[in-house]
Amino acid sequence: MRRNISSDDHHHHREEQIDLALAILKKQEMEAKLSINNLQDLLDLNTSHFSSAEIELKRKLLEWANIASSMQLKMILKKYISFTSQHLQRMDTFLEQEKILSVTRTNTIMLAFIKSIDEKLEACKNPEIKDACILAGIQSICHFKISSYGTAAAFAKLIGLSEFANVFYESEVNEKHIDDELTQLASYEINTNAMTPLNLTQ
Repeated sequence: MRRNISSDDHHHHREEQIDLALAILKKQEMEAKLSINNLQDLLDLNTSHFSSAEIELKRKLLEWANIASSMQLKMILKKYISFTSQHLQRMDTFLEQEKILSVTRTNTIMLAFIKSIDEKLEACKNPEIKDACILAGIQSICHFKISSYGTAAAFAKLIGLSEFANVFYESEVNEKHIDDELTQLASYEINTNAMTPLNLTQ
């Protein structure tokens, strides 16, 4: 004969489910805690952050390339997308060798850069000003990544990972290449065009 489940039984069962869910969350939180005991641990963590950053950036670069009105800026952004794909492949190789199989840590710095650029673009009404916003924002990202990859190359070389030191160095060189192209474009086109709306209002 089937027993009727009382409201007390149902409430008790619900409490058990909540307790189990909280226990799982607590276990996951403990497992996710950082443990940096040496330079190798720091390099591993930084590299997982690089992968997260490149994934987030690649997702946005295509969107920004579609927004840009300058054909030269579009071309540079598409080249940057290609570099970003290369960086991701290199990071995956490193993470696999280091047995870091899943990238779970979000790069909050990259997300902050992206949020800042998107907020400015939303406020921009003029296409020339939008180009200036995109270019300046991406150069800030390049400078951050140049520093990050340069530091990773130094760490890897110091702990005897010469192959990956070269990988990080190549990524640093790619970032410098994009930064140089953006600087030149800003000088002869983007910044000059962005001045036009100001001149018209004077």
